[in-house]
Amino acid sequence: MLNRIDEEITFRKLEILLAFMESGNLARAAERLGISAVSVHRALHSLETGTRCSLFRLEGRNLQPTDAAHALADVAREVLQTMSNGIRATREIAGYAADRIRIGSLYSLTSVTVPALIMGLRLRRPDIQTELVLGSNQELLRKLREGAVDATVMGIPEGAGDVETQLLFEDDIFFAAPAGSPYAQRAEIDLSTCADERFVSLNEGYVTHDRFLDAFRVAGFEPNVVMTTNDIFSLMNLVGGGIGCTLLPGRIRGVLPRNVALVPLLPRYQMRQKISVCFLRTRERDPNLLSLLAACRAHATELQG
Repeated sequence: MLNRIDEEITFRKLEILLAFMESGNLARAAERLGISAVSVHRALHSLETGTRCSLFRLEGRNLQPTDAAHALADVAREVLQTMSNGIRATREIAGYAADRIRIGSLYSLTSVTVPALIMGLRLRRPDIQTELVLGSNQELLRKLREGAVDATVMGIPEGAGDVETQLLFEDDIFFAAPAGSPYAQRAEIDLSTCADERFVSLNEGYVTHDRFLDAFRVAGFEPNVVMTTNDIFSLMNLVGGGIGCTLLPGRIRGVLPRNVALVPLLPRYQMRQKISVCFLRTRERDPNLLSLLAACRAHATELQG
């Protein structure tokens, strides 16, 4: 069984000991560490108390290290280096300041938003490797909490006090119908007139699915959903193929098939999605995440401009 180490002996005091041994006097050690000479002297005396032996002798007005002090310094270098390596390994396992970052994203954000963020991140950290993980809002939040991803780009999760968010943009929801259908010719869609229509939808867990349900609650009826999917691009193709209508976020307009039309909803049915970069509050000082947040803010500014 290991002997109990006295509480007077700490990593910080060992660092002070090494600074003193390498600099040769109290004043230079204090200057190197950014503390007072009195604090250095106090720490050295505390180490003598903790080791229960004399580490220094007084020659005139100067402290001279004993052989015991040199022995403790040798061990201190090894201990501090081992601990530093251990912290680095721990952070790498946790994804903190590693040479790669795992970003989770909704499928609908992969055409414009995610590439812009990755390019902005690489400008700030050129050597970082990026891994992209796709899923629903629900899946991404779970992966974030499990440590399977470092950050996510998704709708702001509700009631997630352990998650920090940085807003990228807000997105409107539109009615999506085949380009040749009567709906495509309308200026606005009144959902209350669509009770007999067939609909397709994303599966539960996607933020677009949640806004889909919210809009029909306002309309006062449950839509006739004939097919669901986990992929928003497949959802658009289902609409274009005439399987059914749906509600889609405006951000997909740039990749919308030609045979699908987006039509605004009447104001009372309009739902907005808040798309953000999300990460765990415990990781808020991670250099990789700070760089991602800087890229996020720059992209948000470009969108506003």
